[in-house]
Amino acid sequence: MMVRRGVQRLMIARRVSVLPELSLASGRRADLVCLSEKGEITIVEIKTSIEDFRVDTKWPDYRLHCDKLYFATHPGVPREIFPESCGLIVSDGYDAEILREAEEDKLAPATRRAMTLRFAKASADRLLNAEWAANPFFTD
Repeated sequence: MMVRRGVQRLMIARRVSVLPELSLASGRRADLVCLSEKGEITIVEIKTSIEDFRVDTKWPDYRLHCDKLYFATHPGVPREIFPESCGLIVSDGYDAEILREAEEDKLAPATRRAMTLRFAKASADRLLNAEWAANPFFTD
């Protein structure tokens, strides 16, 4: 959560919308999916240790669902374990910095549309659930 909060604050400062734990069409779940004002989709995969990175074999699949793929970590994880083809973000929990930009691989229009709709639907569903949780009058 520490790394996630810093990355979320970085993205908000860049005027990018962030949605945590979004299920993808492949059945995988991305740690953070980001949607820019231009409609660009970025996925941020959070890794908090060397072992966390080594045991994860699902991250290459994320490339099929985004224009850019970043790894995010904290200062205690060696940077050299992350692939050069992916961007790298380091977070101290309060803020984050992009140390390496991600290579861009533009999504096909149909995939972009599907991801944008998935992002919008999940966002709307979560907002409604939060509203109902905050005000039980709506669900009684």
